[in-house]
Amino acid sequence: MDRLLSVDEVAELLGTTARFPRRLIEERRITFVKVGRHVRIPESAVASFVADNTIEPIIIRPVARLRRAA
Repeated sequence: MDRLLSVDEVAELLGTTARFPRRLIEERRITFVKVGRHVRIPESAVASFVADNTIEPIIIRPVARLRRAA
């Protein structure tokens, strides 16, 4: 079973304030579990969110310089 993290623990993992994971929950952009009045986020949901929102760098190849006619 996945470890369930509190909003503060998720914020610490992501390097943000607690406001950001709360907004993700409110906008239903991340999976969460209601445990009574508490909200918990599975570790796998955090990993999935990070993977889905990771942008790979673009590899720019050097452009051949045009030779000027002398």
